[in-house]
Amino acid sequence: MTLEFKTYDKWDDALWAAIEPLYREAFPHGAKPVGILHAMLDKQIAWLHTGYQDGKLAAMAVTGLSGPAGERMLIIDYMAVDAGLRGQGLGRQFLELIRDWAVQKHDIQAVLIEVEAGHTEEDAARVHFWEHCGFIATEYVHQYIWIPEPYRAMVMPLTRDFAITDDGQALFRRITDFHRKSFRKSGDTGV
Repeated sequence: MTLEFKTYDKWDDALWAAIEPLYREAFPHGAKPVGILHAMLDKQIAWLHTGYQDGKLAAMAVTGLSGPAGERMLIIDYMAVDAGLRGQGLGRQFLELIRDWAVQKHDIQAVLIEVEAGHTEEDAARVHFWEHCGFIATEYVHQYIWIPEPYRAMVMPLTRDFAITDDGQALFRRITDFHRKSFRKSGDTGV
């Protein structure tokens, strides 16, 4: 099953209307508000990706970049596959399409995500999926003040010289910096 992969760098209300049900189903808690996602594309700090199978939306993702050239990583902020299509390899295929796009367009060195670090079966299944795709879990567990569940960084190195230099805190600083930029109002210098 081949996915038709598309990447968008501009907000489109009609496109979002088609994507939003999948986004809401996959992320009932902790999802960024639509206005923030819209602003992320407007500020050119994020992309919206879709995967279509037989003309029907099968997967979606929101990504952004972190770090200077030579150390650039792609952050997967959200990625979801339609619940009825899971278990068929579409998630891995979609991830590979995103990764290949980012390598070609942005010369990334790694792909970075944050996953729930709880002890539920669902949390373990998510970690297993990402490990199966080539991600390495870090030890550091981050506790946000506004979200009850803890998170850990997972990284997929894409170059031989990529190294995790600590227990994952440095990677998490990249993630939290991306979140700060996501929520920063346009024109806000952060000073």
